[in-house]
Amino acid sequence: MDPRVSELFGTGAGLKSGSQGLGSGAGNGFGLGLKKPGSKSGKKAKSRSSRGTKPSNNPPYLPPEVSVLSYRLKLVNPTQYRFEHLATQLKWRLQEGRGEAVYQIGVEDNGLLVGLSEEEMRASLRTLRRMAEKVGADITILREREVDYDSDVSRKIAEVLVRKVPDDQQFLDLRVAVLGNVDSGKSTLLGVLTQGELDNGRGRARLNLFRHLHEIQSGRTSSISFEILGFNSKGEVVNYSESRTAEEICESASKMITFIDLAGHHKYLKTTIFGLTSYCPDFAMLVVGANTGIVGTTREHLGLAMALKVPIFIVVSKVDLCPCGTVERTVRQLERILKQPGCNKVPMEVASEDDAVTAAQQFAQSPSITPIFTLSSVSGESLDLLKVFLNILPPLSNSKEQEELMQQLTEFQVDEIYTVPDVGTVVGGTLYSGICREGEQLVVGPTDEGKFLGLTVCSIQRNRSACRVLRAGQAATLALGSFDRSLLRKGMVMVSPQMNPTICWLFEAEIVLLFHAKTFHKGFQVTVHIGNIRQTAMVERLYGKEELRTGEKAVVRFRFIKHPEYLKVGAKLLFREGVTKGIGHVTSLQPVSL
Repeated sequence: MDPRVSELFGTGAGLKSGSQGLGSGAGNGFGLGLKKPGSKSGKKAKSRSSRGTKPSNNPPYLPPEVSVLSYRLKLVNPTQYRFEHLATQLKWRLQEGRGEAVYQIGVEDNGLLVGLSEEEMRASLRTLRRMAEKVGADITILREREVDYDSDVSRKIAEVLVRKVPDDQQFLDLRVAVLGNVDSGKSTLLGVLTQGELDNGRGRARLNLFRHLHEIQSGRTSSISFEILGFNSKGEVVNYSESRTAEEICESASKMITFIDLAGHHKYLKTTIFGLTSYCPDFAMLVVGANTGIVGTTREHLGLAMALKVPIFIVVSKVDLCPCGTVERTVRQLERILKQPGCNKVPMEVASEDDAVTAAQQFAQSPSITPIFTLSSVSGESLDLLKVFLNILPPLSNSKEQEELMQQLTEFQVDEIYTVPDVGTVVGGTLYSGICREGEQLVVGPTDEGKFLGLTVCSIQRNRSACRVLRAGQAATLALGSFDRSLLRKGMVMVSPQMNPTICWLFEAEIVLLFHAKTFHKGFQVTVHIGNIRQTAMVERLYGKEELRTGEKAVVRFRFIKHPEYLKVGAKLLFREGVTKGIGHVTSLQPVSL
């Protein structure tokens, strides 16, 4: 972990590390030398902050600026020329951050925490608000803190979130996969967040999320469902408590969190893996019941998210059911697992709104940070901290990566297939690259014979509201009119006719065998997950070895059993068969000539 990040956190924010401390301080994310409003200064405070460490007279610094984070000492009465320059700079930062930027007011360009007087702070915030209005954005003050070093005058710094929906988008969009063992409270938590009403303790909040009768009867999710939570430009929650339809939420929200509710029962593990590999979530939320601790599929889901390199944060639910000692024991158990050599994570317990802001910013910058929330869906305890975290959570990819993907040819992954009355065949999935418009001509495949068939995109919907243009990285449903549904299957791709897709029966992959009861050898059959592909494949050859055991690496040649698939070199691969599990990536393809 970057030592500067360690210094930034301090131990006071609930950041838990290994046996070595990570420095001292207020733990408020602004760096060292700050105090919270109303905190006592003097000998006692100084002795507490320096306990166990050597006193330091060095002035407090923050890490260097990044494209979406700007340091400004003061913005008091700028000239017109200076104001125009600042507004242009803000516009650039918003573009780089895909609609979001954070300003630290009262901080030198080199990161030195100087602070401003009350009057200077008010004037600076007025200027920032004018800058935001000029570029069509809104500002939200995340937090204000006093700088407390070698000064008798009260000086403050402020952290401000600036948000603007990009001109070519309806709203900012983040996808969060929800993982955890059966009965840990995943669907109930999503029901509370998206419906705006607390649960009654018997699972009432989750009823609106279930898709099948047997799910309502058993109370267990067996399929993948999607739920949306919006935030407006001021950071206020927009959900079904104030909006009757998804269209109203989309219109009111400037930032949208799409939750992918996955199954917790081991029986539905293939559905959970499919949701993680095909829907390309930005983040994963692991829900752990405080009363049960780490049981069932919890470890497995954590391992899957880490194998697929999906950043993960943890929610300990049902804290209303058990005493504080039980909750604390569950959190300590999680911390031990996260610090193990296989995980190498730094747990950060979120206990205040200040911690939530720090956690959101550092979580996106450092993959080793793992925020831990403890909350209740019945009493609503600490639920607001999770909302603050989700509101501030920035997108992982920047605008440059997004533009590069949009300039490529169209490629849409087919994850779901429906037949809708009066509409016809509808497919759901994610646009991996390019741009897709209404009326566009695409080809879909491969079929069992390895061919691609032509079709027309009649209409597009995102989050149940109409959309004319779909951009790379966005999930949507596409109406295909009278196209024969029987010709489609999950795992297909819809691509531009100009693309020359590589179709193959045979492919090679470098794999690591995570677990196998005996030996992994030629002729062994496994279920392979590659993106939205889920199919049985046979091991045709192990290069340089006769067999594999748990923990060993090898390059393996696989052959699909049922039909050829569209693959790319470098794609992440995950395979399973019973207790056998392994991960890897595709290294080479043997294309079929069309």
